[in-house]
Amino acid sequence: MNATTTRGSLLAALACVLVGGSFTANSLLGDYPYAGGQFLRYGLACLLLLPLAGRGATARLRALTPCQWARLGLLAAVGMVGFNLAVIAAERTAEPAVPGVFVGCAPVVVAVVVPALEGRRPQRMVLYGALLVAVGAFTVQGWGRTDGAGIAFSVCALAGEVGFAVLAVPVLRPLGPRLLSATVCGIAAAESAAAGLLVDGAGWLRRPDGTEATALLWQAAVVTVVGFVCWYMGMQRIGAERATLFSGLIPVAAACTAPLVGTGSYGAAQAVGSALVGAGVALGSGALTPARKQLPPQYEGLHPLARKEQCGR
Repeated sequence: MNATTTRGSLLAALACVLVGGSFTANSLLGDYPYAGGQFLRYGLACLLLLPLAGRGATARLRALTPCQWARLGLLAAVGMVGFNLAVIAAERTAEPAVPGVFVGCAPVVVAVVVPALEGRRPQRMVLYGALLVAVGAFTVQGWGRTDGAGIAFSVCALAGEVGFAVLAVPVLRPLGPRLLSATVCGIAAAESAAAGLLVDGAGWLRRPDGTEATALLWQAAVVTVVGFVCWYMGMQRIGAERATLFSGLIPVAAACTAPLVGTGSYGAAQAVGSALVGAGVALGSGALTPARKQLPPQYEGLHPLARKEQCGR
C-alpha cells in the first residue's frame, strides 16, 4: 500500500467512524422534527464549509452543467435527506439492526455498480473484501423484528448509502471534496426545508433544547463538516469502491459507542463482527497487497495482454 492509498484509507475510515458515532447523537433527537433537524444540521454545516471551499469556488460552480447540478440535487435528496428519512421510517416497524444490515451491504453493491458504469469488470479483491465486510456488519448488528414496510424502507436506505458514493464520482473532480461537501449540504438544507413545510407545516422547525442543540451541533460540525470532507478526500484518493468498504466501520463504531449512553452492549458477536469487517477492509483496500503489485482500477481484472495494450507498452 503506497502513501496515497494509506492516506485515503485513513480518511475514509475516520469519516465512517464519525458517522457510526453519530447514531448515539441521533438517539437524543427522537422528539425533534425530522426535517427541521436536517435543515439545521446541513444549513450550519454549509456555513462552516463555505470558507474552506478555496479560491475560485464561484467559478467552479458556474462551470457546472445542468446535468451536474441535477446530479448534485439527486445526491443530496437520495444520499443525505432520503437516506436519513428511510432509516427513521424503517425503524418505525423494524428493529434498528434491520436497516443496519441492509446498509452494510453497500460495499458489495458499489463494488459491482461502479465498475459496470465505467465499462469494466469488478475488482476481485475488492469484491471479496466487500463480502467479508457485509458479513461482519451483519454479525455486529444481528437481525431483528421487521415487516414488509421495514424491509422496503431498509432497501431505500441501502440505495441512499450507495447513491452517496456513486452519484458523487462525476462531480468530485471538478468541485473537490470541500466545495462538493458545502454544495450538497446547502442543497440538502433547502430540500429539508421544503419537505418540512409540505409534511409538517408550521411545526417543521422549533427551537431545540440544550441536549438537542448539542446533538445537532455535533452532527453539523463534526459528523458532517469533518466526516464529509474526509470521506470525499478519501474517495478521491482510493476510489468509490475501496472507500465504501470502510462503511463497514459504521456499525462497529455504533456498537462501540452505544454502551456509553446505555443503548446497547459490546459482546462476543460484536467482537467477531468487528474482526470480519477489519479483515474485509484490509483485503479489499489493498493493505495486504505489496505496493509494487497494485494496479490502477481501470487495469485490474484485465488479461495481461489487454493490460499491456491499454498501457501502451
